[in-house]
Amino acid sequence: CDLTSFPGNTKVFFGTAALGEICTHPDVDVVVSAIVGAAGLQASWQTVLGGKRLAIANKETMVIAGHLIVEKSRETGAELIPVDSEHSALFQCMMSGKHAEIKRGILTASGGPFRKMPQEEFKYITPQAALAHPTWKMGPKITVDSATMMNKGLEIIEACWLFNLPAAKIEVVIHPQSIIHSMVEFLDGSVLAQLSPPDMRLPIQHAITYPNRMLGPSRRLDLSLALTLELIPPEIGKFPCLELGFEVAVRRGSAGVVLNAANEIAVERFLNGEIHFNDIPCLVRKILDQHEWSSAPDMSTLMELDTWTRQQAYHWRP
Repeated sequence: CDLTSFPGNTKVFFGTAALGEICTHPDVDVVVSAIVGAAGLQASWQTVLGGKRLAIANKETMVIAGHLIVEKSRETGAELIPVDSEHSALFQCMMSGKHAEIKRGILTASGGPFRKMPQEEFKYITPQAALAHPTWKMGPKITVDSATMMNKGLEIIEACWLFNLPAAKIEVVIHPQSIIHSMVEFLDGSVLAQLSPPDMRLPIQHAITYPNRMLGPSRRLDLSLALTLELIPPEIGKFPCLELGFEVAVRRGSAGVVLNAANEIAVERFLNGEIHFNDIPCLVRKILDQHEWSSAPDMSTLMELDTWTRQQAYHWRP
């Protein structure tokens, strides 16, 4: 960038170390962690170490190191406020009851662009087709994750850590309109949902201003227009990445970092034309099964596993 365009007293930060400096700066109260993939973990970790509010849009933080983030936030007093629209919805709905009264959290998923496509045609899916999301405008990696439903698999793991829920209490339902962002069912049978048009400005604002609400720029739900809301059970066998998410949510430990790193490389290789769309879950499954599982890895071990997984994923062949 052209540094001459900034005022003379402007300080420009670069690199991972600079991120840590910014996140722990005394004048910083809230850090929105929105760096894509495992690259966002260190900034999130530094924020928690500093005891600040971490507004988590980087779900990989919790997938890779949920056990460490939760434990350290208890020690430092850091707040973990979700920004993903689904987890923001769960967070808001859960306020209507006690934690012990929650029967299940229900994550909604758009289903992506291939929900109605026969599975045998998945091998013909091009990167261009996978990047055409029906309701959300997102970056390429998360858009492909939505198409494979790995995004929802990662969100299952994130929800378990954020809300201290076992995988058995997390469910997924397909909701193509992306109006209902998630639901919570309580023991008495009440189901509460958070609804709004698909607009990330709302959950971002909620994470920053919580516990207060104020006027904001997000779109409003226009109930003067006819509206149909569909809720459809997912075809888990058709989308094995969703099954992988549930499996890792149960296994925990080192499984999260391997799942995430393998998927990041698989998506990269698909977008580069090196593997087919339906190879993505196969690659992830192979490396997940190969790795030496650890129940409670420290940060150093997680980083080593991340590097090992990426090396394995680059060399994987269908």
